[in-house]
Amino acid sequence: MRILFISDIFGKPGRNAVIDRLPSLVEERTIDFVVANGENAASGAGITSNIARKLLDAGVDLITTGNHVWRQREVYSFMDESERIIRPFNYLEQNPGRGWAVVEKDGMKLAVVNLLGDLYIGAPVGPFQAVDEALAELPGDVDHVLVDMHAEATSEKVAMGYHLDGRVSAVIGTHTHIQTADEHILPGGTAYITDAGMTGPHDSVIGVDRHIILKRFLTQMPVKFEVADGGVRIEGVTIDLDGDGHARVIERLRLAAD
Repeated sequence: MRILFISDIFGKPGRNAVIDRLPSLVEERTIDFVVANGENAASGAGITSNIARKLLDAGVDLITTGNHVWRQREVYSFMDESERIIRPFNYLEQNPGRGWAVVEKDGMKLAVVNLLGDLYIGAPVGPFQAVDEALAELPGDVDHVLVDMHAEATSEKVAMGYHLDGRVSAVIGTHTHIQTADEHILPGGTAYITDAGMTGPHDSVIGVDRHIILKRFLTQMPVKFEVADGGVRIEGVTIDLDGDGHARVIERLRLAAD
């Protein structure tokens, strides 16, 4: 099985890059499943049901989210209805949506679990306290399990990788929008990267117009964030998995959108 994970789709430039390039990318790289973090797909904050549908129609099999998932209220009902978009499992049980889902294709089943870090974000329930419950809920017949660990602190993501090593197929860090160069296979066979990067405009400060962010730092005054538009890249990872639930290869992906 080969999985393409598309990291942190940011605003219109990011989502257009995915919609335009994904079909050919899947064919060129013989991808079986596509998982994408879409929590910033709507103008850099949250995701709408319309945007989610467009990403799914373009070939994304499952959308994960993160700490901005509640920014667009109209998506709440869609998250309750659709099994192809999930929010962090360690939000409250009564919150909209679900924290894991299973996608099936050609007789293969991939489970995806979404977690939110606690350090500097303040998850309602700690991810380490919640993840075992999430794994226990998964059907017993899934072939592989991928975890999107959406967190600020690198230490928390690294620790989650070791905590789940050998029990899941991959732990993919998201949230910081800066792709790290530490992709590797952990001793127990789990693919890991601290942050898979950002799909969106890189002539920016993590997706936002750099002039606005510089003004904020220089003046310490409130500013209205606006999505940048230059240097659009698709970032993420591809993961090759064997038949026993372990990873064989993880490779970073960084492609100019054009």
